[in-house]
Amino acid sequence: MIDVQEVIRLHRETVELWHHEPPANPYAGFLHVVCEQHKFNFQLWHEEDVARSPDVGDARIAAVKRAIDGYNQKRNDWIEKLDDFLLTELHCLAIEPHADARLNTETPGSTIDRLTILREQHCDLSTSLAQLLEDIYAGRKRLKIYRQFKMYNDPSLNPYLYKAAKP
Repeated sequence: MIDVQEVIRLHRETVELWHHEPPANPYAGFLHVVCEQHKFNFQLWHEEDVARSPDVGDARIAAVKRAIDGYNQKRNDWIEKLDDFLLTELHCLAIEPHADARLNTETPGSTIDRLTILREQHCDLSTSLAQLLEDIYAGRKRLKIYRQFKMYNDPSLNPYLYKAAKP
């Protein structure tokens, strides 16, 4: 089972470390996926800081906006990879949800993402995540993933972006 305290420690230690050296990911298994997802949050936060600076010109803001969009997409992709990892592990361990297992409003991956950015709710959220994972591994809760749908990823819903890309 996933140790929530290890996830919290990884978040705290990497943020501190990455302020002094480039982001790296020395972890294996689930923590490797956690670190990759967290890295995109870290990069996203720094781009957002640049965007908030009153000393930045319009051209830099445009570049930052594009970087923010890219990091945010990767952040969301890696949230899904966290949940995919858990689903694969549950399958490998032959853990099936009970017939009456309930769904949760948020996946473990989404909760882990929010652990990186919340301070006031951190204790409650980490406790809830530990309980959710315990319930999932015991079969009392069902892990079901709904993929993020972004209109800007669909050419039929965002013709402006895709028309501009055509030769």
